[in-house]
Amino acid sequence: MMIDTNAIVTATEANQNFSRVAKLAEKKGRVYVFKNNRPKLLVIDLDTEPQIEISDEEKFELVTKRILKEHKAAFEELAK
Repeated sequence: MMIDTNAIVTATEANQNFSRVAKLAEKKGRVYVFKNNRPKLLVIDLDTEPQIEISDEEKFELVTKRILKEHKAAFEELAK
């Protein structure tokens, strides 16, 4: 996933100054909100990006995380 480093804000900054984040999203199209040095949230300008498109790699990540979360106990048992 390619992220524009000029469109990154911290969760603290987003919490304390959301109007700045909204203006940045209007300018850049999207803003990534990082929490614990990882992308956590995405703020998008629906006028410029009406659809949320994700790559096949991102879809794979989402499905993988869901499967691991749902079947964590089974995977832990298999790991023994």
